[in-house]
Amino acid sequence: MSSRPGPVIDGLQGSSRRQRLLGRWWRRQSPVRQDRFATLGPLVSVLLFLAAIIAAFWYLRNEEFEREHQSLQRDTEVVQQQMRLRLIENQEQLTRMARELVTRQVDAEAFVEQAAAFTRERPELTHLIWLTANRVPRASYSALSYHSASESSGQGSDPSLPVEGSNNEPEQAFSAVRELRQPLYSRPFVDRDGRSVFQVQVPLIERNTFAGVVIAEYSVEALARFFVPAEVAQRHAISLIDPQAKVLASTVSGVGRAPAAAPLAHEVPVAPALNGLVLRGEGYRTSVGLISNTLFWMVLALSGLTVWMLLGTWRHVRRRSQMQAALVSETNFRRAMENSMLTGMRTMDLEGRITYVNPAFCAMTGFSEAELVGRLPPFPYWPLDLIEENNRLLMQELRGRSPAGGIEVKVMRKDGSLFDARMYVSALIDPRGQQTGWMTSMTNITEAKRIRDQLSASHERFTTVLEGLDAAVSVVSVHEGELLFANRSYRLWFGADAAGHAVLAGARPGAPYVPDNGDAVDTLGGLPAQALMETATTPREVLVQSLEKWFDVRTRYLQWTDGRLAQMLIATDVTERRRTEIQAAQQAERAQVTSRLVTMGEMVSSVAHELNQPLTAITDYCNGMISRVRSGQIAKDDLIATLDKTARQAQRAGQVIHRIRAFVKRSEPQRVAAHAREIVDDAVELASIELHRRHVELHTYVAQRLPPLMVDPILIEQVVLNLLKNAAEAIDGAKLPAARRRVELRVVPRHTPEEGGVVEFTVTDTGPGLKEEVIDRMYEAFYSTKHDGLGIGLSLCRSIVESHRGRIRAQNLYNGPEIVGCRFSFSLPVDTVRAEPLETSNSAFIP
Repeated sequence: MSSRPGPVIDGLQGSSRRQRLLGRWWRRQSPVRQDRFATLGPLVSVLLFLAAIIAAFWYLRNEEFEREHQSLQRDTEVVQQQMRLRLIENQEQLTRMARELVTRQVDAEAFVEQAAAFTRERPELTHLIWLTANRVPRASYSALSYHSASESSGQGSDPSLPVEGSNNEPEQAFSAVRELRQPLYSRPFVDRDGRSVFQVQVPLIERNTFAGVVIAEYSVEALARFFVPAEVAQRHAISLIDPQAKVLASTVSGVGRAPAAAPLAHEVPVAPALNGLVLRGEGYRTSVGLISNTLFWMVLALSGLTVWMLLGTWRHVRRRSQMQAALVSETNFRRAMENSMLTGMRTMDLEGRITYVNPAFCAMTGFSEAELVGRLPPFPYWPLDLIEENNRLLMQELRGRSPAGGIEVKVMRKDGSLFDARMYVSALIDPRGQQTGWMTSMTNITEAKRIRDQLSASHERFTTVLEGLDAAVSVVSVHEGELLFANRSYRLWFGADAAGHAVLAGARPGAPYVPDNGDAVDTLGGLPAQALMETATTPREVLVQSLEKWFDVRTRYLQWTDGRLAQMLIATDVTERRRTEIQAAQQAERAQVTSRLVTMGEMVSSVAHELNQPLTAITDYCNGMISRVRSGQIAKDDLIATLDKTARQAQRAGQVIHRIRAFVKRSEPQRVAAHAREIVDDAVELASIELHRRHVELHTYVAQRLPPLMVDPILIEQVVLNLLKNAAEAIDGAKLPAARRRVELRVVPRHTPEEGGVVEFTVTDTGPGLKEEVIDRMYEAFYSTKHDGLGIGLSLCRSIVESHRGRIRAQNLYNGPEIVGCRFSFSLPVDTVRAEPLETSNSAFIP
């Protein structure tokens, strides 16, 4: 008895302790929070009560739903069990029947009698069929209409029979039974009468050999009608569904469609068939829902009324605390703003005593608020060597004479390091309009001052570089025409105004505008400055007549430091380069003429021989005519024929002289639309003299429909002639036999990814070829393998071809390791704009 008061006393002490803790927590809360808790407590209690009522109703409803679902599940499984027992029983009977068909000699009539007796007690069966291993019906019985069939009955179109090669359900089941040697059920299908059925096929095994099957066909509708108890059908809807979720039979309407969604449903397979046929039970709720319950609505209405009254009380308390909350928020906002500022703030009274510093000021100086507030000058952040200067500035501040732009001072941190700062001082005015002290803001400008000094030094270096350039650099404002910058070279050549810039820019779109009257129009007005600055201009060369100098001018638009659109111009003196280019062009022209003269000098003996033949013929014709005229033995027709022959020989000599004169005549280089056929004909006419003298055969081929070439025909003719002459000299110098004294000239079109469309000239000889060291140096000026050569022929040929944007190349021809010739080729780009199919094919042979 004495041990019982102990737990009671402990419980009372624990309760008292909890009350004390709760009272202490309540007293620590602010009045606003106490009012809020006092208002929200009843509101939370009512909401919890309402939630408990809803949960209770919901729980009871779920319990009822669960009971209904369990009832549906039991009924569905009862129906499944009855169908299962009946199918197993029928399968055993069919197995015994199949065994008798194999072990005893049973004919078709005996089978029909057995089938009739078997189906009479089993209304769910519609057909019994006996099939051989070849799918031939031996006998069949229909419970709906009695008939029997022999092997020749011809019922191959019956969907209940398996057909070899088809994919119907009986065929699939038949193939599976033949392979597995055990009874199997087919998937549901529709028989010829439109009924949903499925089959069980039992194999006939005779001496371990498959001898056929016995097929029993079930009506799905009969299964649902005879094996669903009446009490189950009254409580729930029972359906048989195929694998495609289609209702095959049901205790209610809806056969032939997909089952509708039901609140309660339970599905089980039809065993032992396991052929996709599913037994589905459906149920519906019979109790009143939660929302339809009157008690629920009464509780909800009373709870809503209580909540509305509590909300009204809470709004009243909230309005009362709004002013207090606004005051606290304003105070906190001002304090947060002061604490988050990066600018240091300091206030002083009229005597110079520090009364307030913000956290940023403390962070800059390294001193805490306690170390600064209340201090009089000198302050601890003043550098020791600048106390007098800072004291003078402080006195200036206290008199109100601090400059509006602030003052720049040195500030010492607590660790002794210094930094540059700028201070702004203003009077501190209270709400009554009286000055109570001074407010100072301080900003660290150390980094900004360092960057400013670096920019100044960089600008000085950049200006020094621009002043030291030999090119003239100038910048002119687009709108005002003002010269914004000019380096030393520009001032030396053009002075200190924008006139020189205008001369170099020229009268063209995009040139800087220089106004000369108030009514002038800005041609660049309205254009986007960014687009102009990103636009690059093409370099061009300008002649300044007053200086007699050529300048390479490059311009670009940019945005000046003050935001104005300006044009920068860089002009480089290229006078000496222009003079050098003119002299080089003159020397190249003289070299071309000299090369042609040298070529003719080398061919002079051949030309003399070529001219000697027509001149000798003319002399012989004239002497013969004179002798016959004196003797009076010439007729008029003979005289005319002889004179005609003489004229043709003179014309032949004149053509030779005219061709040589046109080749060596000095003329200005000019590119015209020339045809490869004409160039080749002219070159071959001159080269044939030399090749004939050296007994070298020449074969030419010019492709059909070649496009015209924009070239200087005399220069290209010179290249072809030089290559043909070199080939003939190589063959003649090697003393080759007549079978190898041949040169071939081909002109064909070609297209490559590197060069595009070109016309290729190829000169191929059968000479001794070129040595490797000769191939490496043959294009060098004044390099020659001939004893009397000048070494300018191939060098000049390469210059001519490359000046026409072409390429020249050389290579030896091999027959195994032996050199059997050499090939020179050069290509010229096609002028596709002027291209027109004018060339014709031709081939010439010169013995």
